[in-house]
Amino acid sequence: MSDNKAQDLIGAIKNKGKNLESEMSFFDHIDVLRKHLLRALLAIVIFTGLAFWYYDFLFNTIIMGPKSPDFWTYRMMCKLVQIFPSLGSDFCITSIKGKIINTEMAGQFTLQINSCIMTGIVFGIPYILFELWLFIKPALHEKERKAARGFVFFASVLFLIGVLFGYYIICPLSINFLTNFSVSPMIENTFTIDSYLSSVSTLTIGTGIIFELPVVIYILSIFGIMTPAFMRASRRYAIVIILIIAAVVTPTPDMMTMLVVAFPLFILYELSIFISAKIERRKNKELYGTTKGNNA
Repeated sequence: MSDNKAQDLIGAIKNKGKNLESEMSFFDHIDVLRKHLLRALLAIVIFTGLAFWYYDFLFNTIIMGPKSPDFWTYRMMCKLVQIFPSLGSDFCITSIKGKIINTEMAGQFTLQINSCIMTGIVFGIPYILFELWLFIKPALHEKERKAARGFVFFASVLFLIGVLFGYYIICPLSINFLTNFSVSPMIENTFTIDSYLSSVSTLTIGTGIIFELPVVIYILSIFGIMTPAFMRASRRYAIVIILIIAAVVTPTPDMMTMLVVAFPLFILYELSIFISAKIERRKNKELYGTTKGNNA
């Protein structure tokens, strides 16, 4: 009886040691994650500081750009009307109605802080992805590391393209539509600066996140959650959703304008199907090789 108790005591001590070791390992991971997060936060603080330094250019040229009729997108649209008159005069935007006001005492101060922080986050995204990759990389096998090679570069490029597309295409078209939309001539459109900044940042950063779809599909395909067969079967629903999004943000009911917005989203969806199919073929090839080796 005493021998059994002694063995139980020894086993309990061993299990306790294993638990302590796993707990220390967990806290070690938390400490490593904390260091990566602090470095990412430092990058955001640096970019935020640069945004404060160049705030006049940031606010007058970048943030308020889509509100000006001289914005690059509006000028290009007017040039297209000159080349293709069939687009109609409504396609050429020469004025942006709607007055922007500030209704809070600290509104312009918080505007500067919020816009600088958002700018710091946007420019800090590539470094944040890099720190995320450094944290995940040690836990991956060699094959997984090779498969995920270039993750930071491609994710950063897609995010940058999405931000530019959102800023130069979706954002100005949406602002023009929303500032000119009226249910009655008795109602004058007057917007707060917070509402304007929220719309610009949401459309711009949101489009950048949407453009990460191929990266998300790549990760889901690796884990077997997403398959090309499912995406092909859901293509018609995806097309309807894309057209609805394009119809909402375009300023006119013109089909050409809607397709300009929808086309990149179609490309992203088809690219995601191609990536998912490539992952599936690679998995089948590895499985076939393993099975063949076992049979031999």
